[in-house]
Amino acid sequence: MQARPEKPRLAWAVTGSGHYLEECIEIIRGLDDVDLFYSQAGEEVIRMYGHDPKAITSGRVYRDRAASSPPVGLFYRGDYHTLVVAPATSNTVAKMVLGLSDTLVTNVYAQAGKCRIPSIVLACDTEPEMDTPAPDRIVKVWPREIDLAHTHKLRSHEATTVVENPGKLLAALRTRLAEVS
Repeated sequence: MQARPEKPRLAWAVTGSGHYLEECIEIIRGLDDVDLFYSQAGEEVIRMYGHDPKAITSGRVYRDRAASSPPVGLFYRGDYHTLVVAPATSNTVAKMVLGLSDTLVTNVYAQAGKCRIPSIVLACDTEPEMDTPAPDRIVKVWPREIDLAHTHKLRSHEATTVVENPGKLLAALRTRLAEVS
């Protein structure tokens, strides 16, 4: 385990969606003291969209490569003041709603909650019809009712703020960073 930082940092978890991915990367690059947590799909998608997963932040980078998700221990020792999950796929949101923690991202979300560390989630499926970027073009998608229902349900989870777009993510993040500084 790495040395504990001098002050708590921001944890940012990336899942396997291209929806708002570029905007999230832009926000991350504008932040100090941020560590990245990639799901397996998140790391794959980052590469598909032409990015090096290690080059997005100057902070630490954790990958989903161990069944027990060892980096969750960092939440227990106080390394983080906030968790951002962005972009969050419908699969990840559903698992979060159901309390499943079988990936690095869903595990850090569960552990952040158990440690009373606030989470901000940029859910991908928030509207009945959306345009979203594929690696080579824009495609139209129609989230299923179950996906929209899970996003709605996640809003009721304690210490969780769900946002619908990068502008609202940035606003929620600025508010949280002001609270902890």
